[in-house]
Formats: sequence, structure tokens, C-alpha cells
Amino acid sequence: MAQFLPIVVLGALMYVALILPQQRKTKEHRALLASLQEGDEVVLSSGIHGFVQAIDGNILWIEVADRVELKVDRSAIATKLRAEEPEPPPAKVDKADKADKAAKDRADDTTDKADKADS
Repeated sequence: MAQFLPIVVLGALMYVALILPQQRKTKEHRALLASLQEGDEVVLSSGIHGFVQAIDGNILWIEVADRVELKVDRSAIATKLRAEEPEPPPAKVDKADKADKAAKDRADDTTDKADKADS
């Protein structure tokens, strides 16, 4: 009986290391496919990016360019991209503000070097 224990332990480790993660990944992918809605940005398994325009059961119409749509099977969807909020435009910085910031940075560096030399 003791001679079968290492085989059983090895089998259990392989199940935990290989099979469980794959099952979890498959479950997440099924949930992703079920949650698809019109307007979602998706990436197909072939690497093509597009937006879901219409859903008809297992068939999706994906717009990949202006007035260019592809008819794909739902299982061809690899990932759904998150809608990113547009970044606010960077604040305009005056040249005087840049010069003041640079001078402050140089002063801080000089102070740090002086403090290290004193210790």
C-alpha cells in the first residue's frame, strides 16, 4: 500500500497544478462570452480588434473599421477590452513654472548631497 502513496500524491499535485487552473480559465471565458453586449470592444482569437455591433445567438457582427463588419462566431472572441475613460488634456505649464521647478529640483539635489557630505 505504501508503494502507491507517491503515485497518488503525484496525481493529486498534477490535478491541482494543471487541471484546476484550466477549468477556472474556461469558466471565466464562458462568463465573458455570456456577458457580451452591443458596443463592447473585443479582440478576436486571430488578433483583430473591433466593436460588437449586433448579436444574433452565437453569431456576432464586429465592426473593425468604418463601415467594415465581420460576421464571427461567439467562440472567436478572445478578450473583452475595458472601456477606457478619456484622459484629461495635460495642464498648460508656463515656461517660468518649468524653470522654477527645475531650479527647485537642483536645489533639493544640492541639499541632499550636502547632507550626505556632513554625515
